[in-house]
Amino acid sequence: MKKIFFLSFLLLSALHSNAQKNAKNNVGYENLVSLFQEWRTFENPPKLRGAPDYTSETFAKRQPEFKKLQNQLKAIDTTHWSIPNKVDWMVVWAEMNGYDFNHRILKPWERDPAFYKTVWTYKSDVPAHEGPTHHAVLELWTYNFPLSKTEKERFINDLNVIPPLNEQATKNLTGNAKDLFITGIRDIEAQGAVLSSIKNKAGVKDDKKLITAIDNALTSTNDLVTWLRSEAKNKTGPSGIGKENYTWYLQNVHLVPLTWEDEVMILKRELARAWASLKLEEHRNRNLPQLIAADSPEAYSEMAEAAANSLMTFLDQQDILTVKPHFEPALREHLGAYIPVEKRNFFTIGEHYDPRPLYSHFYHWFELARMENEPNSSEIRKGPLLYNIFDSRNEGTATAVEEIFMQAGLYDDSPRTKEIVYIMIAQRAARGLGSLYAHANEMTMEEAGGIHSEYTPRGWMKTEKELLIFEQHLYLRQPGYGTSYITGKYLLENAMADYAKMKEAKNEPFKLKDFFDTLNSIGNIPISLGHWQMTGSKEHLNGIKN
Repeated sequence: MKKIFFLSFLLLSALHSNAQKNAKNNVGYENLVSLFQEWRTFENPPKLRGAPDYTSETFAKRQPEFKKLQNQLKAIDTTHWSIPNKVDWMVVWAEMNGYDFNHRILKPWERDPAFYKTVWTYKSDVPAHEGPTHHAVLELWTYNFPLSKTEKERFINDLNVIPPLNEQATKNLTGNAKDLFITGIRDIEAQGAVLSSIKNKAGVKDDKKLITAIDNALTSTNDLVTWLRSEAKNKTGPSGIGKENYTWYLQNVHLVPLTWEDEVMILKRELARAWASLKLEEHRNRNLPQLIAADSPEAYSEMAEAAANSLMTFLDQQDILTVKPHFEPALREHLGAYIPVEKRNFFTIGEHYDPRPLYSHFYHWFELARMENEPNSSEIRKGPLLYNIFDSRNEGTATAVEEIFMQAGLYDDSPRTKEIVYIMIAQRAARGLGSLYAHANEMTMEEAGGIHSEYTPRGWMKTEKELLIFEQHLYLRQPGYGTSYITGKYLLENAMADYAKMKEAKNEPFKLKDFFDTLNSIGNIPISLGHWQMTGSKEHLNGIKN
């Protein structure tokens, strides 16, 4: 009896000691969460006549409050914190750096007319819309017409933001970024077309209150387009942020531990590797029949169904990752549809030969389904990170798995499909390389698009110009996004290598399923932080100072 009592005493003492140690290690973490909530409240600007206020006077007035929040964050002592909690601190630090960078350098409200686009017709495949967006966007895709009474009021409130915001745009857009300014007009023009189309939706045309709100928004949008066109001829300056600013932004906001020069080297290497690998794959497959593209809606539907089944079965049966019940429904919402040959763009060309490479990239939808169905336990990681800080993680992972799934055997039944994977890698490397030169102001946006188009194999970027303009415009608007597909892939592969090395050092087997499950559980944070949390090592972060 005494022995049992003594063992129980030792067990309770050990548990108490561990509890005290954990409490000591994470003291102050609650302060970080509170500060994060306060920071997010601050980051959403005050209103000016019902629209977010981006005037220079308001930014100047709010700057002392921002500095106070930043100093509070820096004053938190994380010395004895667990790695996950330290990672959360880094996320908040990066977001505050993003606000600071936008205020000092990027200034989308001054340089970028597309910033004032309010109406979005689609859900983003990453945690938040790509590129700088304002704080009161209208997510048209969330509405079902005819509108219920409650939804009608929400919709009108969303529409009512447009006139005062557009009026503010004519005062705020004082920048001289020629490519951004001229190309951004297209976004506002497109908004006008969408607003007009809403009048044809069920229950709208006979509702005077709805029609009035739509007409006010449409008139304001058209007036803004007219003003932008008149101003565009006076814009003569560069749109890139320069190499030094680009590197600072990469390292201190998106937590990508690379420089502008590093990214050029990595993208050139990937572009050459993709082209060489494509040609070797073509050589290996030279005696095999070519892939045949779907030539009818029925053929496409049959191919898409088979591709979705193939991918989901492969992920599950080959122990690639834990397939959750919400994954397949998320994928099936985005299987696409038949598109005539003359209307296909880069992605839909490949999709009509074999959708699986693109569906692999749709790993995006698995991640969004996880956010909705299994939100991260950390308050800081639960929702989308600001300023597209998630790009290296979400775009990098989606790009990496295209090749990882291929190497793991997804296309053993169709060797020529591997050619599509290398074409996709080459395209992403080429477009990212062009965006780097545009941000260095060594090329115009159009010249950057030339690299994008000319270095994509088989001329697949020359079939539909809208995608080319859309992508290069986005990457000029959002530094680091155009390269994040390839550099994020590079960083994920580094993380996988260190994770495997760690397992080997412990005489433990490397299991791909464990790697992806661990990565998924960490959440949509920069891959460099996921690397740190998975391995306990932060050597790759040495270039980032905090």
